[in-house]
Amino acid sequence: MRGLLPVIRSFVRWARRPLQPVTRLWRRNLQLRVVAFTLLMSVGVVLLLGFVVIGQVKNGLLDAKEKAAENQAISGFSIAQDMADKGGQPQDTAGSGAQHGAVDSGAWLTNLVQQFGSGGKGVYWIVTLSPGGGDEQSFGEGSTNARGPRGSGPILPDATIPKSLSDAVETHTGALKQYTTVVTDDGNPPEPALAVGKRLTDVNGNAYQLYYLFPFDQEEKTLGLVKGTLATAGIFVVVLLGAIAWLVTRQVVTPVRMAAGIAERLAAGRLQERMQVSGEDDIARLGESFNKMAQNLQVKIQQLEDLSRMQRRFVSDVSHELRTPLTTVRMAADVIHDARTDFDPVTARSAELLQNQLDRFESLLSDLLEISRFDAGAAELSAEPIDLREVVRRVVDAAEPLAERKGSRVSVRGDAQPVIAEADPRRVERVLRNLVMNAIEHGEGRDVVVRLATADGAVAVAVRDYGVGLKPGEATRVFNRFWRADPARARTTGGTGLGLSIAVEDARLHGGWLQAWGEPGGGSQFRMTLPRTAGDSLRGSPIPLEPDDSRRNRGLNSSGLPVRPASQVPVPRTGDPGTRGVTGMPGGSPTMPQMPQIPPMPSAPARPPSADPAALPGSGARVVERRETVREDDI
Repeated sequence: MRGLLPVIRSFVRWARRPLQPVTRLWRRNLQLRVVAFTLLMSVGVVLLLGFVVIGQVKNGLLDAKEKAAENQAISGFSIAQDMADKGGQPQDTAGSGAQHGAVDSGAWLTNLVQQFGSGGKGVYWIVTLSPGGGDEQSFGEGSTNARGPRGSGPILPDATIPKSLSDAVETHTGALKQYTTVVTDDGNPPEPALAVGKRLTDVNGNAYQLYYLFPFDQEEKTLGLVKGTLATAGIFVVVLLGAIAWLVTRQVVTPVRMAAGIAERLAAGRLQERMQVSGEDDIARLGESFNKMAQNLQVKIQQLEDLSRMQRRFVSDVSHELRTPLTTVRMAADVIHDARTDFDPVTARSAELLQNQLDRFESLLSDLLEISRFDAGAAELSAEPIDLREVVRRVVDAAEPLAERKGSRVSVRGDAQPVIAEADPRRVERVLRNLVMNAIEHGEGRDVVVRLATADGAVAVAVRDYGVGLKPGEATRVFNRFWRADPARARTTGGTGLGLSIAVEDARLHGGWLQAWGEPGGGSQFRMTLPRTAGDSLRGSPIPLEPDDSRRNRGLNSSGLPVRPASQVPVPRTGDPGTRGVTGMPGGSPTMPQMPQIPPMPSAPARPPSADPAALPGSGARVVERRETVREDDI
């Protein structure tokens, strides 16, 4: 059964493929849906009216047929009974009674059927039945079957007259009617008819039954003509209603489509687009309101553009204008700094502080100029094939002094194979330098891991630290300009607050992503993903955003405790070598489990990395919230 599921899914997809264009057109075309619904409702109304009209016409034709048949039959019954009462004979047997002195009942009935049937040819048939009569007609005098059933034309009396009708006529004195089917011996199919019968007496006073059979040929022709007329009229009405619905909806849909097209052009930056307004109806008012909205948007956007242009120009001008006095101040500060050994300790310390702040001020000016280039859209990408391993090594070598001061160790993983990509080496190195420096500064003295990987047309570099981490919501704000997790925290490395903002712009300039993940007290990971070939689109990242050694992946709760009963949690001793407290301070609490300096990576068989399908473009920041994880074993 499991083997059939893929086959069934494939068949369903194959069957739905031809219907996809129609389905797409149905969803996107309001006019088509309105016309289709109008046609469906029109067809339903026409069919309902057709059934009602045809039913009324049919009932009227049947009522008229019954009345005419009753009158015709009653008149014939009266004539036949008068002839029998007066002892008269049909014309072809006149005088036979005078010659023989008596009238044969069988011959009299035969002549009666022939005479009445010849007068109603094509309009009705005549049938006579006699109680106790045989199945064959016999006209010979003294014949035992002289009173058998008789019928005009090719009709078969016994097969045509229902037994229930003949029994009812035999017990009643009045005329009775019933619908029946006429059966003939000429090979024609049976046809419906109305039978009207009555019990009479012949010339000799013997009882017999006389029936008039009225076919529905004319009524069927009339009803067929009515059906054809109604069908033609119904089709014409449905088509006419569909055309009217199309015209009416077109008057409404056309302005809506025009507004949609103009809105798309407005979204594309063509703010001068406007709707054509004619008349004073609701559509015209909609067009006027739309044009007013577009005009206000154009004015507001123009004002914002002017303000943004002024801000960018101001930042650029200030940065450039400050370079000249900064150069002079730098020269004077260098002279003072070089001669600080001749000063008293307080003045010498002031010279050192002046030198450090000037370095930070120069970095801030450089970052402001770089940000202004991004804001103005003037940043250019000089992409060339590079090996990211070399870039990572340069960054790590440059960060060694800071790592030694912090007591951290920077390790690189995934550098066994080349990691080639078309990128701007200056911008990539700036991004990685910023990430590594931040990881060392916020790593609380723990080690920093830099990981490289490539797969599925993408390359990625992730920087993992095990410091204070990120609180919920901070990973989405970490790329904002001049943002700090703790405003009171000192910038020991002289950061300007624009590093991550410039880094994310550098990643976007490559068509890549710069994403962040973090958990409180469990460190953080920043991942840069770039397309292997410049200009390609990213579908995923070779490195998952959440590292394998996160608390959730290692089965720990937000406090760093294993998710298992407390009796099974080993309590390490205070001051064990090679251990740190959960907060990263030496000498953890005796009641808290200790954490190694470099958490062990989960063992897994070596395999090439694959793209992370859950990776999303943009900052993609995600933070694991502080919440307890409880298993069923803990309850």
